[in-house]
Amino acid sequence: MDILHLIDRLEEAIKSSKRLPFSSVRLVDERRLWPMLDQMRISIPDEVRRAERIVRDKERALAQSHEEAERIIALARSEAAQMTAEHTIAKAAEGQATAIRERTEREIASIRAGADEYAFETLCRLERDLKRALTVIENGIRTIQVEQERSESESPTEARQRRVLTG
Repeated sequence: MDILHLIDRLEEAIKSSKRLPFSSVRLVDERRLWPMLDQMRISIPDEVRRAERIVRDKERALAQSHEEAERIIALARSEAAQMTAEHTIAKAAEGQATAIRERTEREIASIRAGADEYAFETLCRLERDLKRALTVIENGIRTIQVEQERSESESPTEARQRRVLTG
């Protein structure tokens, strides 16, 4: 039986009992009270056990909720750390890629400058060599022309002697 119902019955028994004149004392029939008190003694442990069970269930639900909240927070922290690490790695890789690209561009510019300088020096040397060769060719042509003009004006005997002497 519900403890509150038993308390209501006890209260009703007290209210319906006779009052002594000119006092607040009431005469209560014991035979009505003892069974109610016995039922209360029996009901109270049931009520206490039920309340304890409710409290335990509530505490268990709170503990599970707390554990779930802690798990969610730990997961969120882990994901945040992973995202931060991935972002850091991506930034570092991006920085390295930029540094490599800049270094490569500098090396390419240096190689181009070196190649241009080498080509310029080679072409200048070739130009000098060609000018010398052209001078030699021009001198050779003039020598041949002079010789031809002399040959035409010399006699055959003079030409033979000159060939023997230069020869």
